[in-house]
Amino acid sequence: MKMNNKYLKFFIFLFLLNTITLSLFFSSHPHLFHHQHHPTTTIITTTHHHYHTTTTTTLKPWPILPSYLPWSLNPNTHFRSCESYFGNGFTRQIHLLKPGSTGSRRTGNGRTGDNINGWFRCFYSETLRSSVCEGGGIRMHPDKIKMSSGGEVLESVIGRSEAEELPEYEFGAFDVDGKRIGERVVSEEFLNQFVERGGVERHTMRELIASMRFVRADEFVCSEWVEEPTLLITRFEYANLFHTITDWYSAYVSSRVTGLPNRPQLVFIDGHCKTQLEETWNAVFSGLRYAKNFSGPVCFRHAILSPLGYETAMFRGLSENIDCDGASAHDLWHKPDDKKTARISEFGEMIRAAFSLPLHQQHHSSKSGSRNHNVLFVRREDYLAHPRHAGKVQSRLSNEQEVFDALKSWSGSHSECKINLINGLFGHMSMKEQVKAIQDASVIVGAHGAGLTHIVSATPETEILEIISSEYRRPHFELISKWKGLNYHPIYLSGSHASPPVVINKLRDILKSIGC
Repeated sequence: MKMNNKYLKFFIFLFLLNTITLSLFFSSHPHLFHHQHHPTTTIITTTHHHYHTTTTTTLKPWPILPSYLPWSLNPNTHFRSCESYFGNGFTRQIHLLKPGSTGSRRTGNGRTGDNINGWFRCFYSETLRSSVCEGGGIRMHPDKIKMSSGGEVLESVIGRSEAEELPEYEFGAFDVDGKRIGERVVSEEFLNQFVERGGVERHTMRELIASMRFVRADEFVCSEWVEEPTLLITRFEYANLFHTITDWYSAYVSSRVTGLPNRPQLVFIDGHCKTQLEETWNAVFSGLRYAKNFSGPVCFRHAILSPLGYETAMFRGLSENIDCDGASAHDLWHKPDDKKTARISEFGEMIRAAFSLPLHQQHHSSKSGSRNHNVLFVRREDYLAHPRHAGKVQSRLSNEQEVFDALKSWSGSHSECKINLINGLFGHMSMKEQVKAIQDASVIVGAHGAGLTHIVSATPETEILEIISSEYRRPHFELISKWKGLNYHPIYLSGSHASPPVVINKLRDILKSIGC
């Protein structure tokens, strides 16, 4: 009875939290409340920070997330606080072109009465040394971007170089309706201050912004207008799960920082071929296209430039100390703490929600104290990852099969509780199946490898056991565990060979700690 009361209080808290969040949102966006139509067709007027775009769209709504906390801009967010690293630390606004400053003029594409209303601005994070930029009345010329088409089947582009897949911009690859005709939208000084190169050899977002020029409205001829808010994204290590998750996170943060009321569309400004990871891109957002797939100049009512994944805290944490611990949104709502964050948990819930997986699974009953536990062993498999890949993955655990077989034998005879050892052959599973396997696991085991990055979607109280060879002692998954508040258990190897009894003993201790 006491346990049921505890769950009842928890669900009441979630209901009140989401009610308050929605109330705050609609109080700052009252027009949304008065313009509700059919569930799949909504009239959206984006007025975040007083910038206006009206469009009819079928964008996916944001799901209600248990770990969600408001993303409203707080100028008092402290430098290098957990919120400034993982949430809305983009507190400095730089307006390069305000809306309405170009006047209401003809679009030049045969439609009269349209106001191009060019505008452009950036939100800068001093902590991340990065900017989220957005604008309207922006035109892209695909023929002025040198790169491969993108979106091809992998087998059809074997051997293609990375240089062919990354964009090279001519000046004027992007236009903005403005008065200073022919001039650059931003100066080199602006780029150096707000879109820093950092350690990135080719900062494609910086190069994109540098290519932007002002044009007159009567020259603003478009073969297509994209009415929905759209993220413009360039990916680098697009076939690697860890780096792709940093791209997903950057895109998610950009959507929240700019106050988008629904999930945006995506345009990939790169020429990479298709991968399995596009399944999640499509699930989390409202659809995607490749820049080179447009037949002519395309104009955006509202474009958002998502920072490179290398600029997220998830990547920066590999080289700088980000001292943040995971905490529940409930605790942070009542007692904000600069040293704690719920943002990675929120992001993981976003991925689970995108695949329609349950978010309110109560692990006090399904994990701790349960007589059934899933132990997920994340395997490393050979697969063809990208056009320059030989199809062979580098082994991080030389006797992985032996360890798995030993665990399987041991788990089958374990008497304290029932253990389901899951063979995590992710290369043969859809992205939804992978995320579900992560969600359902009481313990996640694996050698260091990108597949473990899925722990961003792990549920509270999941235990992480990483087997670390001497050659790959990197902090990726220890950090993610820390930022999510998960218990992390490493086994350090002197080489790449693990002793099965050592792994079994470690797993036995972990299971005992959760009542098994």
